[in-house]
Amino acid sequence: MPASPITAVLVHSPFLGPASLRPLADALAAHGHPALLLDLRPSVVATPVHQVLLGAFADAMSEEELGGEVVLVGHSGAGPLLPAFADVLEDTVTGLVFLDAGLPTPGRSWRDTVPAELYSHLRALSREGRLPRWQRWFDPDPLAELVADEELRAEIADEAPEVPIAFLKEPRPEVSWSGPAGYVLLSQAYEADADEAAGLGWPVRRIPSHHLAPAGDPLPVATAILEVLGELLRAG
Repeated sequence: MPASPITAVLVHSPFLGPASLRPLADALAAHGHPALLLDLRPSVVATPVHQVLLGAFADAMSEEELGGEVVLVGHSGAGPLLPAFADVLEDTVTGLVFLDAGLPTPGRSWRDTVPAELYSHLRALSREGRLPRWQRWFDPDPLAELVADEELRAEIADEAPEVPIAFLKEPRPEVSWSGPAGYVLLSQAYEADADEAAGLGWPVRRIPSHHLAPAGDPLPVATAILEVLGELLRAG
C-alpha cells in the first residue's frame, strides 16, 4: 500500500458514466486516498469523439487543485486512452492503472482491436448512427446480475450514453506512455490484456470478480489498485 496519500483520477468508460466508478471512489477515500471522479459523458455524444473527449478532460482537470502523487485509473474502454489523457496533463501524472481495460493501441480504432462479429453486432443494433446504451448490447441485460443495489443499478443504466457508432472507427490518439503502469483484472474478457501487462513487467492483480465490480464490489478492487500503486511508487 502507498505510504502517503495518492490522488486517483478515475476515468469511466466512454460507454458508461461516473456512477459505474463512484463506489470505488468512496472505497479509495476510505483508505485515505482521495479520488477524483470526472463526468465525461457530454464529450462522447458528438464526433470527432476522441478530440472532444480529450479537450473536455483537459478542461475539467484544469479546474482541479491536485496535490502530491496523481495517477490515472481507466476502466474498460477508457484504458486505451489513458496515455492521451496523461499527455494533456503534461508532467502531472505519476502512473497509470488499467482497470479491467484494454491496453493502448495508438493509431488503431476500437473496430481494429475487436472481433469483426462484435462490430457487426453493434452496427446492427445501432439506430440513426448511434449505439444503444451499453447494457443493451447484451441479452439479457447484465446490470441486474452485476449490480445488486437497485438505485445504483438504475443510475448506471440511465447514465450510459448513446455514443456515435463513428467513434468505433476513429483512430485512437498517436500517444504512447513510457512511465509506470499497472493492471487490475476483474473479468475473463480482459485476460489477454492482463497477460500482456504482466509480460511488460507491470504489476498485475487478478480478482475473480466481474467487469462492474468497481460498482458492485468496490472494496477488493480498491485494495488491488492500491497494491499496484504501492509497487509502482516503490519501483519509481
